[in-house]
Amino acid sequence: MEKARLRTLGLANLKWLHDHPALKEQKEYLISQQLFNDPLWQKAQTIAITKPMDFEFDTHILLKQGWAEGKSMLIPVTNTERRLSFHSVGPETKFTKTAFGVEEPVDEPEVGREVIDLLIVPGIVFTRSGFRIGFGGGFYDRFLLQFQGETCSLVFSEQIQEHWPIESFDQPVKRLFIS
Repeated sequence: MEKARLRTLGLANLKWLHDHPALKEQKEYLISQQLFNDPLWQKAQTIAITKPMDFEFDTHILLKQGWAEGKSMLIPVTNTERRLSFHSVGPETKFTKTAFGVEEPVDEPEVGREVIDLLIVPGIVFTRSGFRIGFGGGFYDRFLLQFQGETCSLVFSEQIQEHWPIESFDQPVKRLFIS
């Protein structure tokens, strides 16, 4: 199946899960607990995540836990060259919504990729081996080419699709936490 069709199917699955909030919250809790109990999270001092759209995994859980544990939490900002920069955020950070509907921090300091210990990569569709289909902009694939830290994704079982063509520019994440 081609990526565009898989992306459509993946979005439909995420929206179905969003329409079943008790199930979505249960899965988010189980996935979060897997992550929080894993050395990837426990060893990381600087963690980069995205602010979610309402149908995506609710990363606010991770922000609160990270701040409670004294970790530095980062959120990406996109630029016109389809590049990501990551910015330090706190509970008082002000955000603005982009044309894509994603919240990005306003006036927060940029942090270099070399200080990120753990990058939690979003996606719509995943293979169990860590390849992912995102929204199609290539932002994360470009960033992952030069990123040396740990990577993982938080994945609902509804997002797993094994059979699609992996392309040369596709960059896998190292670990999936799935429920």
